[in-house]
Amino acid sequence: MRTTRTRRLAGALALALTVVTAATACGSGDAGQADGGPTRVFAADNGQITIPVSPKRVIATGYAVPALLEAGAPLVGVSSWKRGIPLFNEQERKKYDELAKVAGESAAETNYEAIAQADPDLIVIGVPKPVLADIDIKRLEAIAPVVAIGPSVPSMWRELSRKQADAAGATAGFDALKTAYDTKAKGLAEKYKAVLPQLKLGHVGAYGEVAKGNFQREFNGSWGTNIAQDVGATYYGQVKVKGGGSKDVSEYPSIEELSTAFAEADAITYSVAADGSVPAPVKYVLDSPLWKELPAVKAGKVYPFRYTEAATYRAATSTLDAVDQAFAPLLKK
Repeated sequence: MRTTRTRRLAGALALALTVVTAATACGSGDAGQADGGPTRVFAADNGQITIPVSPKRVIATGYAVPALLEAGAPLVGVSSWKRGIPLFNEQERKKYDELAKVAGESAAETNYEAIAQADPDLIVIGVPKPVLADIDIKRLEAIAPVVAIGPSVPSMWRELSRKQADAAGATAGFDALKTAYDTKAKGLAEKYKAVLPQLKLGHVGAYGEVAKGNFQREFNGSWGTNIAQDVGATYYGQVKVKGGGSKDVSEYPSIEELSTAFAEADAITYSVAADGSVPAPVKYVLDSPLWKELPAVKAGKVYPFRYTEAATYRAATSTLDAVDQAFAPLLKK
């Protein structure tokens, strides 16, 4: 009831001001009661968490932001998610703009007071496990139940966005988007089955560091590759030394290694911005004299991908369209 929420909010604000008392600690234990409504135990990165069966006021951060916007969850606040803005549809962009921004682009920019003011009954944190160290979970738990559901390798967005939607009680919206994606991916796989699976592909990602003289090579399961894989693409090779998370599926060789990295590639794809412009780390590769000598480049088999940062099914449907547009020349030869 509202009195319970008021006590919880007051306790959270006191904690945010570092005035922590025994009474506040007791109040935080009521956070999982959902104002007296039914609860359930949910398996999250931060443990087995008691959450409301049907949350009414949800905070989302990190990768949970686009997932819960798409699924139609009852959001009352989100973290900033600038990288996803080009992938939002009109309705999602309008909702995103209207919602209170309770955190910045990084987990360390969490505004605990703003979260408390939003009076949530559930907080969904969508950041990788290592980044959880930048968040004061105990402080958030004094406000509402907290479920951390973050990615490790990029291709895990499929499973994690489902879990995020499940926690927020918004699986119906999620399942409809997944069905649309699966249908389109299946159709495109059929369209390209005679040409695409036979190719050994390489991918140039958008996160190389020009100042350090390196570039990003992405393998199967990475941001630039995982959606194209659903159409039948295969990116050969693997990282030399796995570093955990995204470093298990991408690496950063020096530009001098470009010839070796893609010597066997029949075709090469590369990430571009939503408007089709070429990011500086990718341009660095395309401007290299070594690039022009690669067999795939000489054969004219290079294909730009837009929307490679998609981490939800609706956004990834746009990526499928971009992949289809990029690979269309394969069917003309």
